[in-house]
Amino acid sequence: MQITAISDIDGQCSRRGADILLEILESEGVKYIFGNPGTTELPLIDALQKRPDLQYVLALQEASAVAMADGYAQAAGRPGFLNLHTAGGLGHGMGNLLNASVSQTPLVVTAGQQDSRHTISDPLLFGDLVSIATPAVKWAQEVMHADQLPVLVHRAFNDAMAAPTGPVFLSLPMDVMEEMSTVSAAPPSRIERCSIAGGLPELARHLAQIAPGRLGIIAGDEVHAAGAAAQVAAVAELLGAPVFGSSWPSRVPFATSHPLWEGNLPTRATDIAAKLGDYDAIFALGGKSLITILYSEGSAVPPGCAIYQVSADIGDLGRTFYTPLSLVGHIRASLEAFLPLLAREIEGRQDVYASAREKVTARNRDRRNAALSIARHRMEDPVIAPCVAAYEAVRAIGPDIAIVDEAIATSSHVRSFLNSDWPAQYSFLRGGALGWGMPAAVGASLGLGREPVVCLVGDGASLYSPQAIWTAAHEKLPVTFVIMNNQEYNVLKGFMRGQTHYVSTRNGNYLAMDLNDPVIDYQAMATSYGLSACRITRATDIAAAIQAGIASGRANVVEIMIRAE
Repeated sequence: MQITAISDIDGQCSRRGADILLEILESEGVKYIFGNPGTTELPLIDALQKRPDLQYVLALQEASAVAMADGYAQAAGRPGFLNLHTAGGLGHGMGNLLNASVSQTPLVVTAGQQDSRHTISDPLLFGDLVSIATPAVKWAQEVMHADQLPVLVHRAFNDAMAAPTGPVFLSLPMDVMEEMSTVSAAPPSRIERCSIAGGLPELARHLAQIAPGRLGIIAGDEVHAAGAAAQVAAVAELLGAPVFGSSWPSRVPFATSHPLWEGNLPTRATDIAAKLGDYDAIFALGGKSLITILYSEGSAVPPGCAIYQVSADIGDLGRTFYTPLSLVGHIRASLEAFLPLLAREIEGRQDVYASAREKVTARNRDRRNAALSIARHRMEDPVIAPCVAAYEAVRAIGPDIAIVDEAIATSSHVRSFLNSDWPAQYSFLRGGALGWGMPAAVGASLGLGREPVVCLVGDGASLYSPQAIWTAAHEKLPVTFVIMNNQEYNVLKGFMRGQTHYVSTRNGNYLAMDLNDPVIDYQAMATSYGLSACRITRATDIAAAIQAGIASGRANVVEIMIRAE
């Protein structure tokens, strides 16, 4: 591709900093730049005219840009790249940047900075971007000269993918983007991260000594990043052990159709301990699998239950709970080496492990049937129950379409109905800051090669970043946005009702939690952004509406009126 440049006296090619940055991005395999431009980003926007293979994905607000890059990175399995606008734009994006940090999503985050030659005069839009970004990223730095771009940008991509994965930040002053330089863009380094953990024979002996039926496995989010679902399933099958998901997951990284899939753990420490009370040991794959939200007395790990771990993140091993043995290594590579060791340790006892496996399978079959029975029994409720909305939505979506979920009122029901061989089908809001789901679904579709995605989102959550649906329409992406509308902040009301000492509970008056005065018109909102929309009030209409939305191949909105429970 021909790039306009100036030759210096040595005959080398001199280019603007913005051109050098784009050369580096192409060398790193970047396809999309997510952002919302302002004055300080204009050199980069102008340089894109000469790089048609790099596509700028326009978000209408920076929080949406961050979540789009997050959804893309999780779906594509590579860092997302985004460009924000000075201090204000970085501030707008901080909520979703904190989400990405908690979810350990690899992002290379950049923001335009004022021309450094006049920062001494405190110009408009100037701010200390490095200090603003630092709490939400692995590291933050400002580029001082165009010659620094190759080292710092390649470093950013490397470090975003280094365990623990996560976002990094670079501030890009306007004069650096305009500065001429002959520096080479340099190719990216190749770094092999699939290291095999040490201590695997000892781990095999430990797990083989646990009585069949007394070991549980937790498949954490890191299983998804490592592409290790098949290896986790093989370990579970050998040991006849149930596989739990994290208490508050970013992903469900295990095939939900597998007979040993036990579902996700609860989010209160006392409830987690009760769930794990029948086990002598837990084999946790990946870190931070026992996240709690609200305080409850006692540990999430019941007394006498040992924790064994494998994770690429050495800082997470033994961080909260004592472990007799935990190993540092890439989960997939380590389990591949571990499986033959484990098979030898349990040789001759396959029958007892098979019996344990059959018990778990029967229990999970009963659990699924009970959930289905409740949903089917409530199909005729006058107002659609959350469990019914979840059941019909999952039935309509099927096993092969990606789901991005930020509908807290129905999320636990949705996960109970999932039944897919695809361990990457489902993603969820791990960071907890609302406004992630709709833009993340846009990014997920791009990360999957513009494949269909269904976004489940609560009515309250949809109002944090509704402008993301315009990007879906603009990019002609097949994303169906399903708004679960109960006209209130239902989760908050539910918590308050459980607090008998609250005044709100005693008088039935919940301040700042109703979204019905005036009623919000989500149909009009969708239409204003260029999407078709429909409102569903009968359970029997849910599946057909979602299936029609998916079949349209276009961005669309399905609003489901659900009961507040």
